[in-house]
Amino acid sequence: MKVLWLCNLPLPACAAQLGIEASNKEGWVSGMAEAVLAGGSGIELSVAFPLSGDGISPGEDIRSGTARAGEAQISFYGFPEDVGHAEKYDQRLEPALKKIVSIVEPDIVHCFGTEYPHTLAMCRIFPRKDRLLLGIQGLCAVYAECYYADLPDRVIRSVTLRDWLKGDSLRRQQEKFALRGRMEREAVELAGNLTGRTRWDRMHTERWNPAARYHKMNESLRKEFYGPVWDAGRCEPYSIFLSQGDYPIKGLHYMLSALPAILRAYPQTKVYVAGNSLVAYETLKQKLKISAYGKYLRSLLKNKGLEERVTFLGKLDAAQMRDRYLKSSLFVCCSSVENSPNSLGEAMLLGVPCVSADVGGISSIFTGDVDGILYRGFAGDKTPEGGAGEEELEAVSGRLAEAVIRMWRDPGKRDEYCRNARAHALRTHDRERNYQKLVEIYEKIL
Repeated sequence: MKVLWLCNLPLPACAAQLGIEASNKEGWVSGMAEAVLAGGSGIELSVAFPLSGDGISPGEDIRSGTARAGEAQISFYGFPEDVGHAEKYDQRLEPALKKIVSIVEPDIVHCFGTEYPHTLAMCRIFPRKDRLLLGIQGLCAVYAECYYADLPDRVIRSVTLRDWLKGDSLRRQQEKFALRGRMEREAVELAGNLTGRTRWDRMHTERWNPAARYHKMNESLRKEFYGPVWDAGRCEPYSIFLSQGDYPIKGLHYMLSALPAILRAYPQTKVYVAGNSLVAYETLKQKLKISAYGKYLRSLLKNKGLEERVTFLGKLDAAQMRDRYLKSSLFVCCSSVENSPNSLGEAMLLGVPCVSADVGGISSIFTGDVDGILYRGFAGDKTPEGGAGEEELEAVSGRLAEAVIRMWRDPGKRDEYCRNARAHALRTHDRERNYQKLVEIYEKIL
C-alpha cells in the first residue's frame, strides 16, 4: 500500500539530504518511520513536510528527493509554509499538497498533528476522507484555554519592547493558539479517521467529530531511550530536570515558585532546564530581546534568590537529553496542560523518578502512586481573559513542592515507582507493538 505521511518537520534523514539542520522535536515520528521502513509490511512510504528559509527557494512550489533510512529509501517532498506564523492559513499550501498527492497517488494520507495549517489544507484537498487519518498530538484549541497557566494578571498585561516590536505579547500568543485551534477543529471535522492515545484527546475530538473512527495508537520514542536504566548511585543528588520552559504552558514559573519550599527541606537542590533560555540578560541585545514571560521568570529567580540554583542547558540532542535524564535525581512535568508528553515517556522508559501535574491526558500514560507522584496542577481561570492571580499560582506550586519532597523522603518507594514506570513505559512505547498497531489501522482503513 502507498502511504503519504504529512509531518510538521523533516525527518532527520531527509534534513541531512537537504543540507538543513534536523530538529530534535517529534523524535517519535522518526522512530515510527524506522520501524515502518524496516518492517517488511509492504508499505511504500513517502513523507511531506514544510520548508522555509534555506530549505526551499522563493517561488519553488515543492522540493523532492530521496533519502536513505537504514537499509531503505524514502521519498520526500518539501513544500513552502511560514511555520513561524502558524496562526495564518498559507494560500500556497493547497496547490503544493495537491501536486504532491498527484505524484504519490497514496492509498492513505496520515497527518501527524493538528497544530499547523498544512494539516487543514490536506484535509481540504484530499478527496477520500475515509482514507484520511489524522493523528492527534496536542490540541491548540484546548491549549489556548490553559495558556496563561495561573500567571498573575499584571504579568499577562505586561508588554516589553521585544513583545511590542514583534506583536508577540502574552495576550497575542494566547490569541494565536486560539486561531490555530479554529483551523485544527475544522481539520478534525473533515477527517474520516483519528488516532489518539488518551481519554483526554478522545473526549475532545469525539465532541468535534463524532462520525470519525477513533483508533488508539501509542507512540514509539527515539531509539536512544531504549536500553539505559537510571541508577540512583550515579545521578546528581537532589537535581531536578525539566525538558523545557520557554512558554507559560510548560510551567517553569510553577517550579520556580515551588523551589524555596523544596530548598528548605533539601538545601542542595538544583534545577536544570533544557531548551531556550528566556532569562538571558547580560548583553544589550539580550536585554532588548527579553519577553514579558522571560522578565517574569527573571524576577522570580532574583527575588527568591534562585539564580545559582537554576541552570539553563540550551538545545540538547537525543543523546544529550538521555544523559541529562540519567544524571538527574528527579524529572518533573509541571505543565498547565499536556496530552501525553514524550518527555515524561522518555523519563519513565529510562526508569527516572517522576513527578507530574495531573493535567490533560497525563493520567492515561502515568498512574499516580504507582508510576510516580501526580499532583493537582493548573487550577486557575481557564478563560482567555486573564489569569487567576497569585493565590492559585501559590497553591499549585505548593502541591508541586510537596510532591517533590515526598518523592525524596522515601527512597524505597521511589525505587518502586521507578520499576513500575519503566515497565509501564516499555508496554506503552513498545516499538514493534506500535508498528504492528499502525499497520493494523491502515489495513482497517483500506
